[in-house]
Amino acid sequence: MRGVVFPGNSVIGFVDLPDPTPGPGEVVVEIKASGMCGSDLNLYRAAPGSKRHPKLPPPTEPIIAGHEPCGVVAAVGSGVTANEARVGDRVMVHHYWGCSVCEHCRAGWAQMCSREVPAVYGISAHGAHAPYMTVPARTLVPLPEELSFEAGSAISCGMGTSYGALMRVRPSGRDTVAIYGQGPVGLAATQLAAAMGARVIALDISEERLRRAGELGADVIVNPAVESSVEAILQHTKGRGADYALETSGAVSARAEAIAAVRPWGAVVLVAGVTALQVENVSTITSRQLTIMGSWTFSNVGQAECAQFVVDHGIPVDELFSHRWRLDQAEEAYQLFARQTDGKGVFLFG
Repeated sequence: MRGVVFPGNSVIGFVDLPDPTPGPGEVVVEIKASGMCGSDLNLYRAAPGSKRHPKLPPPTEPIIAGHEPCGVVAAVGSGVTANEARVGDRVMVHHYWGCSVCEHCRAGWAQMCSREVPAVYGISAHGAHAPYMTVPARTLVPLPEELSFEAGSAISCGMGTSYGALMRVRPSGRDTVAIYGQGPVGLAATQLAAAMGARVIALDISEERLRRAGELGADVIVNPAVESSVEAILQHTKGRGADYALETSGAVSARAEAIAAVRPWGAVVLVAGVTALQVENVSTITSRQLTIMGSWTFSNVGQAECAQFVVDHGIPVDELFSHRWRLDQAEEAYQLFARQTDGKGVFLFG
């Protein structure tokens, strides 16, 4: 099989590997859709030979990219029970795997494994930008029949991440949610928050992304490059401020603006990036009794809950995708995606 790799310096490479066979406790997933995530761009743009994971040395062999897998079980290894996986099952993959026995792994949060450095598929272990992928059977999350493989790939990271962040604050029809950044994660958050009944203020510096946010359920759109985001949010909330803000852009300035734009007793959820958090004075948080929290992707339980929420509320997840690609178009796909001005991309197989 042929898979996409990231050699670095915004270059796309391909590797040819034998079709995989499952080991004990493993399955082979025939990939039907593999989404493109904003965090892929960190690896795509990185210097050649740089570390892909903060706790692991640089890989000695190319690693197939793609951490939004969705497809069909093609083969099962020894020890895999029928309750865990059967050939033909439609599945997503929770793209982390740890020790499987610590408190975090047992709760479905393998990325927080306390005993070993977890595998991150598409980053430190082979991912889904290839026709097949081998993973432990316990990473599988059922894909509801009502959802397309494309939708499943979005839920496998971008939309699942948005759902996890929103579940930290659980907005309702009484609330206004400001979502900073309308890339793939922010657009998914806009869809989900609107389905939860919240009034959504979508913010981005890309007019194209703001247009898409309006189509996907935002009540108000704001371009911080054109007007003050804090003043705009205060204006649209009659001076009160947003109840909650999600920061999905990774921009240091957006985090500071999100903190300034929420009401007293409000909450800010930090979703994106590894850049700094800067405030002029911590009293802007303490004197207004704000809650600042982090949200890192989602558990495998949360992934399944997100999929069911999408089904129950009829959310048109497929509309997140602005571009659909074949694997041999990967170079063009990532060149376009790296501009970060449009919607989400996905590779389709078969």
